[in-house]
Amino acid sequence: MATATAISRSVIGPPSARKSVVSIPAVSFGSTVSFERSRAANYGQALRLADPSPMISALCSDRRVGDSRIRALVEKPTVLVSEKLGEAGVALLRDFANVDCSYNLSQEELCSKISLCDALIVRSGTKVTREVFEAARGRLKVVGRAGVGIDNVDLQAATENGCLVVNAPTANTVAAAEHGIALLAAMARNIAQADASMKTGNWQRNKYVGVSLVGKTLVIMGLGKVGSEVARRAKGLGMHVIGHDPYAPADRARAIGVELVSFGEAISSADFISLHMPLTPFTSKIFNDETFGKMKKGVRIINVARGGVIDEDALLRALEKGTVAQAALDVFTEEPPSKDNKLVQHENVIVTPHLGASTMEAQEGVAIEIAEAVVGALKGELSATAVNAPMVPSEVLSELAPYVVLSEKLGRLAVQLVRGGSGIKSVKVVYTTARSPDDLDTRILRAMVTKGIVEPISSVFINLVNADYAAKQRGLRISEERTSHNGSPEIPLDSIQVHLSNVESKFASAISNSGAIVVEGRVKDGVPHLTLLGSFSVDASLEGNLILCRQVDQPGMIGTVGSILGGSNVNVSFMSVGRIAPRKHAIMAIGVDEEPPKDVLAKIGKIPAVEEFVFLEL
Repeated sequence: MATATAISRSVIGPPSARKSVVSIPAVSFGSTVSFERSRAANYGQALRLADPSPMISALCSDRRVGDSRIRALVEKPTVLVSEKLGEAGVALLRDFANVDCSYNLSQEELCSKISLCDALIVRSGTKVTREVFEAARGRLKVVGRAGVGIDNVDLQAATENGCLVVNAPTANTVAAAEHGIALLAAMARNIAQADASMKTGNWQRNKYVGVSLVGKTLVIMGLGKVGSEVARRAKGLGMHVIGHDPYAPADRARAIGVELVSFGEAISSADFISLHMPLTPFTSKIFNDETFGKMKKGVRIINVARGGVIDEDALLRALEKGTVAQAALDVFTEEPPSKDNKLVQHENVIVTPHLGASTMEAQEGVAIEIAEAVVGALKGELSATAVNAPMVPSEVLSELAPYVVLSEKLGRLAVQLVRGGSGIKSVKVVYTTARSPDDLDTRILRAMVTKGIVEPISSVFINLVNADYAAKQRGLRISEERTSHNGSPEIPLDSIQVHLSNVESKFASAISNSGAIVVEGRVKDGVPHLTLLGSFSVDASLEGNLILCRQVDQPGMIGTVGSILGGSNVNVSFMSVGRIAPRKHAIMAIGVDEEPPKDVLAKIGKIPAVEEFVFLEL
């Protein structure tokens, strides 16, 4: 099929990469039908002989459908829509493809249908598992998720089967922001409680006295699309808005009238806190007993982001103590929450059933956005909202594989060295190589540096397809430089450096003489290693977790630190020391299997010879 082959070339990659992922569709519109025509009276009969599936048999048996009409129908791609989609999106799809809207399919029914489809559009209810991709037998070219989250799609299986996955991350921004503001106002004025009281026949004006928003400090936790829109609206209500986002550039925050502050300053000064951060390993239960204990008594919390960022048991305790006066929640760790959930039943908590994106306008916007992304992918365009990488030549991946890992680790390490509130604007990646520019394609390495920087503090999935777009959307300028090396051209790279300019560091030793955070790495025996930090030469494996200490170079330091960690049952995988000169300053790098307890890290920090330290999760 000429059309399908062209799509495969654009979406999946060059011919060398296509061999293992491009297969003849279940309904072959080329040689199979031509072959069958030799023993068939017309095109429809030939198609039925080539593919005896029920759908094709029904189409070809209908005498009202002529031969030319059958050809027109089958030569258009087929899109299966398995969950309700706004009519504007469906109409857009129908202009380009045959659209099959089949809702509430069982897993078996989906697997049965999918081999006849070029694209699949789902919401959150349909599970697109490995079995679905395998049942597609190579025909499925794109899966579209009408919304942001893609937890219900097996990304690894999609990539292995050469299927692009796209989502619709922007259309519901305003709806989510408006819902956040609605909850803010409703909570402040006890709207829900007063309404429920009146409907039981009460008139309790004194009980439901609220608080004013004017002049109050609102903290926005996460200045992404939704957080920024909430900030703009809150400024219009006369609130003083500050924000915490370890990634957002300070000038971009100032443009919307928001001052960026550290996490500690944010939670200690807030009257209201609105959560807009993604759920990642770094943000999971970030609002816990310790966090609530540092807040101003009587703080009020709104969450329209992800339920898991709040330890719900800890929030309940904070409400009982009065530390948190009220909470307004649209999302929960478990959805739907149990009927006897104490947080849901608490009189000082307003709850809604995940309605952030539930407006008519947002639903239509999501439908159009995902339809455009799917149609673009079927045309062979690489979507900016793609969440998995296309297939790349196996020989390229094989050669660059250890450097791909190194690139992501360096980005992940560098972003954790940035002090919150300073923001990241400029990233420079420097490659030292013996190869000519034409003999080394660094796009995947640049993408992985971006992935390492962005993913720990974002819900966005970064890959070769969307890395540059994701960086641009966040005001992140990424440049690349090459330094010649006299080594063997058989080795792709000698080293990779990542420079973060115009930022503050939580670990001052990471700042080089140029004033930028600088980390450098090499691949040794197939394993990524950190070889330079700021101006210090080091040698640390980038596997597991890392503790970095700047110390006065003196005997016994390795033993002292090792004893503290060993005494707390923290397993150490390696220790290494890099120094400027004997008896001067040195950097100790310690590999640990898990994050040490905070009191253990505090003991390391209290060692007289230790001037600063940082824990990094890699």
